[in-house]
Amino acid sequence: MQKNIKILSIFLIGSIIISFFIFFIFCDKTKENGNTIISRSEEEIIQNILNMNQYIAEIEVEVQSNKNENQYKLKQTYKKPNIEKQEVIEPEYIAGVITEYDGQNLRLIHQKLNLTTLYENYSYMVSNDLWLNSFVIDYQTYENKKSSTEQEEIILEVKNETGNKYSVYKKLYINKKTGKPTKLIVQDINQNIRVYISYTKIEIS
Repeated sequence: MQKNIKILSIFLIGSIIISFFIFFIFCDKTKENGNTIISRSEEEIIQNILNMNQYIAEIEVEVQSNKNENQYKLKQTYKKPNIEKQEVIEPEYIAGVITEYDGQNLRLIHQKLNLTTLYENYSYMVSNDLWLNSFVIDYQTYENKKSSTEQEEIILEVKNETGNKYSVYKKLYINKKTGKPTKLIVQDINQNIRVYISYTKIEIS
């Protein structure tokens, strides 16, 4: 009888230890964010994007207006806090056009025409929807935001309640394996897609 009680006690203690261990591991690796459970590794990926110092990217952009759709291939470089450079790769008729922003002044360079135009005290680049750092600013600024997971991607969503009606909702898709953005979608107040960005290459640090 005593032997059975001893065996039962050992079994119960072992079960409690195992249960505690499983609970600890689960709580340590996950946290609730909105309506989804985000793992620690996924949260690290998110923070890597939100706290980036710089990035270099090649992107394909579709811009939808009320009348037509335009497509572009661009190369972007960004360095914190707001140093930006963008070059048009396609379409051919504006290929080689470069915009450089130093945080205060905007320089527009048309290489084929050998023309340079300087706009002093230019403040609109930081709110440009084509830039990943612009999304980060919105995500860190506005309260109406959430993160979720879908198959192989992490999705960050934010609503800009003070912007114009053509740029209200933004969604950033991040690959879980690489930790890199794959696409950025900008929607208007009616949630129609206005800008669709595909990241063909991107390096973040």
